[in-house]
Amino acid sequence: MQLDTLYQEIILDHYKRPKGRGLREPYDAEAHHVNPTCGDEITLRVRLDGGADPRVVDVSYEGMGCSISQAAASVLHELLRDKSLAEALTVHDAYTEMIGSRGQGQPDGELLEDAVAFAGVSKYPGRVKCALLPWMAFKDAVARAAD
Repeated sequence: MQLDTLYQEIILDHYKRPKGRGLREPYDAEAHHVNPTCGDEITLRVRLDGGADPRVVDVSYEGMGCSISQAAASVLHELLRDKSLAEALTVHDAYTEMIGSRGQGQPDGELLEDAVAFAGVSKYPGRVKCALLPWMAFKDAVARAAD
């Protein structure tokens, strides 16, 4: 099986069987983002625990759009939930760097896990915004929670 085929299957699996879908309470902050190019949208909620080293307790979302944006939200939920905020932001930065790479570079598969399946999306500028939509909403919600 080719790697591209495996990556397509991972994306389709997250699209058909999304993890974390459905807005949950309680939450500390919410962000709503829309991709004006294609109409994809997402509302994402984040819950952090307090303390000196905050943790991402939960990430929930509701949205509509293409398989890439919706699968990216599912992968985000799986990757960032139960991580320290610092770890979550490290994964976030690695993901956004990979998506902005235009197919160049080698993503860290150990750090990104299923998110590495989106590496091929970086070759298609029209799809990059779809893959980034939930990740930008997460960063926005975290910033709001910190205020």
